[in-house]
Amino acid sequence: MNALSPAGPVSLDHVRTIADAVLYEGYLLYPYRASSHKNQSRWQFGVLGPPSASAASFSEDPGMEMQCLLTAPHEPPGGVTIHLRFLQLQVREVQRRDEDGGYTPVEQLVVDGVSVLSWDEAVEREVTLPALAWHQELDQLHRVTGGSETEPLTDLSGAEVGRIVRRRQPLAARIRTRWTADDGFVRLSVSVDNEHPDTASDKDSAIRASLIGSHLLLQAHGAGFVSLLEPADEAAGAAGRCRQRRCWPVLAGPSGSTDTVLGAPIILYDYPEVAEQSAGALFDSTEIDEILTLRVMTMTDAEKAEARATDPRAREIIDRCDGMSPADLQQLHGLLRDPHAPRSAPAGPSPAGPSPADTSAPFDSDPFDTGGVPWWDPATDAAVRPESDAVVIDGVRVAKGSLVRVHPSRRADAQDLFFADQVARVTAVLSDVDGAVHVALVLVDDPASDLHDWYGRYFYFAPDELEPLPVESPMEHREETP
Repeated sequence: MNALSPAGPVSLDHVRTIADAVLYEGYLLYPYRASSHKNQSRWQFGVLGPPSASAASFSEDPGMEMQCLLTAPHEPPGGVTIHLRFLQLQVREVQRRDEDGGYTPVEQLVVDGVSVLSWDEAVEREVTLPALAWHQELDQLHRVTGGSETEPLTDLSGAEVGRIVRRRQPLAARIRTRWTADDGFVRLSVSVDNEHPDTASDKDSAIRASLIGSHLLLQAHGAGFVSLLEPADEAAGAAGRCRQRRCWPVLAGPSGSTDTVLGAPIILYDYPEVAEQSAGALFDSTEIDEILTLRVMTMTDAEKAEARATDPRAREIIDRCDGMSPADLQQLHGLLRDPHAPRSAPAGPSPAGPSPADTSAPFDSDPFDTGGVPWWDPATDAAVRPESDAVVIDGVRVAKGSLVRVHPSRRADAQDLFFADQVARVTAVLSDVDGAVHVALVLVDDPASDLHDWYGRYFYFAPDELEPLPVESPMEHREETP
């Protein structure tokens, strides 16, 4: 094989911080205890199951493939370095020492008042291939060794009361690449397949033979990747012909750079970031830091002790949440970010955001940040004035107090049917962090409209779902309503 040395050192530290959010998303869910029903199964993305698995094992598909687009190399020879990252499951079995000197597996062993639990941990793995020369195709099988280690458990007197046995199954992953010229660009296909040789008969044996949280990091040398989300006009056709299977490539690294792609098992935006307000990973899908932190703080001492005994990463979460100051908690409360403001290169780790300029995995963060302005507070953000802001609909200015006829088109829920052709009064015009406009309404015919006003409970519609009405008395419009 003709290997190519990278043209220069490219740091992946920042991108790995983002990738770790993908790697561990769903690894352990609140309340982070082994006894919790939702922690009896893995809820992670990017699971490549063993190919020989019975139907009863509920094993996932053994493969994934992504296709990314590159410009032709401007500095020969050019090429790409591929990193495959995943978790290898590790069974942690607690065994009690018996009087005859033998050992018996147990779910829990209490040593000097501290619980030690049996649990399935995970070990991080990364396979880095030698940089591929331009158009060099690859078909390689990479083996990850299994293993077993034993750790004795002793009490304060030094007597052995049990042991921890950790076991890992060997894994095998095949990586293939394929290059295809397309309209002046080059399409690179990278596939990964689990080739574990043994049959998995149940879900435990299947997940233990799986690659978990699998994702790819690609670095280009002497060439650049093309955004598949927002390709340039000349690349739109070739980008549209890229196909993805359980793996989606996005540009990663400092904003505007094109030498690194993250191939994730979830769809992200280009240049994903972890919100700087996030103090650390929480693993729980779609939740935000503030909610989970407050939940952790309400757990009993016994629940926290079990979580700490479940997994070292759970212990870190509990300790971090317990040690938070009021100022730390306030930092999690959220900030409003202008989605249209230019974004500088990322200053530090931080997932998820509502705008294409700043979004990542689902995952453990509060996305709003305006550089210090609290989340929608008119007292501190003078640009937000819902009571006087307006929107133009069909050439008519619509603001608080305007009358409109409602024509729901989104069909967000069955209740929309009851609003069809009803007359409503506008109570506010608001914009969200993505720049979309929402009009708050109360129905003119609703006898509880005054109560809705008092409580601030309104119905929200998009401007294109509303028909402005002339300024007349509400009674006239009531009579016109079918």
